[in-house]
Amino acid sequence: GRLPAAVAVGGEGLVEGGPPDHSYSLSSGTTSEELLRKLNEQRDIIALLEVKMKEMKGSIRRLRLAEAQLREEIREKDRLLHAASAGTRKRHGL
Repeated sequence: GRLPAAVAVGGEGLVEGGPPDHSYSLSSGTTSEELLRKLNEQRDIIALLEVKMKEMKGSIRRLRLAEAQLREEIREKDRLLHAASAGTRKRHGL
């Protein structure tokens, strides 16, 4: 991750030598452990979204390739049809 080591390690890393219960921060309503948990949850969500975006980009690339191949096939079939119809016209003309 992109977080400092102290944050990544856990709540105790944030407060040097502080008591595990962090009683000083209870008045504010959120302990550093709760903040850290929220932060980690958000980081997981962001990582998940990044993976999804990469998957979607891959899908779009595959779709574009498939579209190009289909267009090429259609051009080829059109060419063959035109050639065939031109050939039949010539034969009937003879």
